[in-house]
Amino acid sequence: MEAVDAARAVVGEHHPDARAAFLGGSVITDRRTVTSDLDIVVLVHGSPAPYRWSFRHEDWPVEMFVHTETTWHAFVEREVRERRSPLLRMCADGLLLLDSDGLGARIAAEAGRLTAAGPPTVSPEQIEDFRYGITDLLDDLSGCTDQGELLCIATELARRTGELALAAGGAWGGCGKWLARRLEDAAPGLTLRLHHGVREALEGRKEPLVTVVDEQLGQVGGRLWAGYRRAGTL
Repeated sequence: MEAVDAARAVVGEHHPDARAAFLGGSVITDRRTVTSDLDIVVLVHGSPAPYRWSFRHEDWPVEMFVHTETTWHAFVEREVRERRSPLLRMCADGLLLLDSDGLGARIAAEAGRLTAAGPPTVSPEQIEDFRYGITDLLDDLSGCTDQGELLCIATELARRTGELALAAGGAWGGCGKWLARRLEDAAPGLTLRLHHGVREALEGRKEPLVTVVDEQLGQVGGRLWAGYRRAGTL
């Protein structure tokens, strides 16, 4: 309740005429940590929206995302096309702090519907892009002897392999901790195997990482390098 009270105070201070507001993120879940911030989505009538602002309110770090009804839909539409929508998730899973005219309830319902429907189906070309990029990294990993390069290659392999698993499985994407959380739901055990593989690779034992990456590639056609071609765009 401390976080909820603080979030309501933030909205009241900065947007007292808000139409609706949501508190989302880890702070309202059992994943909350000592560094969790207040992720607040605010719906207003007009200017100065849309904008986002990071600031502190008393002892709380705050990330505030301010939209009109029109800009909320526009931003969500763009994020959905990218198969990763933090804004959608904050409103689908978040706590409705206030709703002065019913917009909050409508946004919550729409966010829940879109989240449950899942992201757009990934195209064959996008899967090929994943396969090519990951194959290229595997080749780099095989020949790498520099510790700094090894660190960057191994961690990039883990990230892209996780993204491939989510895309191929029809799951919403994420980045940072949210990539791990999405994988935890969509591909249980994969993050631990990738963690183990990266750790082993940094100690000079590359095979565990190569094995888990190749398993994921095998589910979508395997490695791809020779013959890959894309037209350029201006």
